[in-house]
Amino acid sequence: MKQRQRTLKSSFSLSGKGLHTGLDLTITIHPAPAGYGYKIRRVDLEGQPVIDALAENVKETTRGTVLFNGDVRCSTVEHGLASLYANGIDNVLIDVNGPEFPILDGSAAPYVEKILKTGTIEQDAEKIWLEVSEPIMVVDEKTGSRIALMPGDEPAISVTIDFNSHMMPMQNATLNNMRLFNSKIAAARTFVFVREIEPLLNLGLIKGGDLDNAIVIYERQTTQERMDKLCELCGVEHHDANELGYMQHKPLVWDNEPARHKLLDIIGDLSLVGAPIRGHIIATKPGHTINNIFARKLRDLLKSKLN
Repeated sequence: MKQRQRTLKSSFSLSGKGLHTGLDLTITIHPAPAGYGYKIRRVDLEGQPVIDALAENVKETTRGTVLFNGDVRCSTVEHGLASLYANGIDNVLIDVNGPEFPILDGSAAPYVEKILKTGTIEQDAEKIWLEVSEPIMVVDEKTGSRIALMPGDEPAISVTIDFNSHMMPMQNATLNNMRLFNSKIAAARTFVFVREIEPLLNLGLIKGGDLDNAIVIYERQTTQERMDKLCELCGVEHHDANELGYMQHKPLVWDNEPARHKLLDIIGDLSLVGAPIRGHIIATKPGHTINNIFARKLRDLLKSKLN
């Protein structure tokens, strides 16, 4: 049965700080006409420039997906876009008053809550799907990352992650029905290892990160002096350097929450293909960089089929 495109019944807003900038940000997501796709409007800038949320407009993938239109940028878009995509929403205009989406609690759950409360409506246009008749794969030999799309009648995603950490051993997560995203994936939060925090701070990132919006994994012991410095830089309470483990305020929602979050990120990054995807996506050690390489490959395939 043919499906219709969908948009929101009305607009909704969410506010919070930016993960990387630390700025106070507000995002407002509006309904948009059929065929519009996802577009992001920087309402804080002169002329309110618009960025098309498409794979070819991603120019950075360091700890997040960053979209550009010339010099105009918007980062940390993947959680919001994943929520829209997983809920079958094809067309929206997203206003944001800064260079990134707010991180909120580090998951997609706040977006899902607003989407469900607002509701969606069908539009007078057929939904366009991307389907394949044979497997498509991209591989990064250096990192061991790989993503494949296998032919299939329904959207499905399987993810394996491995960070060579005794604190977080190899994990798997699977979503066989996109309708289960809201209950099984959306609440999975972003995560970071303590050993990664200082390099990220040196890059000018995660200025808004804290123990309320990320899972923080401490599995390689450091000195108390170094731990104290990192806690001060991040603006969080001091932690005993002898106590390895998870440091966030809220306990894990699921034992494999990091793997579920990586699955969430894949959905957000592949929403930039420009059409929903039918088939089984299988990802090993995914990340925003290989996700975007794969999204670009699928986008090229979509454009060739539409022409």
